[in-house]
Amino acid sequence: MTLQPTPRALLFDVFGTCVNWRNSVTAALQTLAHASLNSATASLASTLRLRASSMTPADWALFAQEWRNSYKVFTKQLAADTSVPWMSVDEHHLLSLRELLQKWGLEGLWSEEEVKELSLVWHRLEAWGDAAEGVGLLNTRFATCTLSNGNVSLLEDLREHSKIPFTQIFSAELFGTYKPSPAVYLGAVEKLGLQPNDCVMVAAHLPDLKAAKENGLRTVYVERAGEEDWSEEQIDEAREAGWVDIWVGEGGNRGFITMAERLGIDVESGKGERLSASVPSHMG
Repeated sequence: MTLQPTPRALLFDVFGTCVNWRNSVTAALQTLAHASLNSATASLASTLRLRASSMTPADWALFAQEWRNSYKVFTKQLAADTSVPWMSVDEHHLLSLRELLQKWGLEGLWSEEEVKELSLVWHRLEAWGDAAEGVGLLNTRFATCTLSNGNVSLLEDLREHSKIPFTQIFSAELFGTYKPSPAVYLGAVEKLGLQPNDCVMVAAHLPDLKAAKENGLRTVYVERAGEEDWSEEQIDEAREAGWVDIWVGEGGNRGFITMAERLGIDVESGKGERLSASVPSHMG
């Protein structure tokens, strides 16, 4: 199926939807822990060395998940309460990393400079296998924009690192709040000079899409392994309710490529017929 009328811009959630944060962050934690434990210059207390040495790959994966969970709590709180002082995602990632190292008994495993550098691992996440090719295909017909809670510099670094060819970077930072605040979705629509119905929110998280739909955007759900927080019952209810306009299943490694097909792009030729009215003129 295609969407009618034809949308003009696609707005992409990034963490989990476009990039595989879980594998990237877990791998970075394990690699840096191994480096510290085997460093000739690192002076680690015996209890700390024992604790770090006992961390299994599953432990580091759980550490990464807790780091991600703290981000979710932080952004939801700030979006819901305008009295909460603004903090960028980069600032939060550093603060929450310090707190987690203390909680896990790993404080001192890395120097302060190493902790700061590790907190920026979110700038260097690997893309899902279909993301770069899929967005390239979608660029033949639509403007493709990030719409993420990540700060602008983070998203710019991710675009460069992941090679996902987004035509525009939009960050919640531009609007002084976080998704799911209406100000984020409608702010991006306004910056594009479009109407909400001209835009499609693309995400691997149903709450993000529900908020976008409530603000007049259309929606594409792309399933990604381990990304959906809703229960199976909630997922079934969402499917039956019909507020997801296109639902792309997890089968294979073709998420965005399948999405391009569903939006009428000939993925075999790598071409989509550019519609004269599809991309805002100032987007090129």
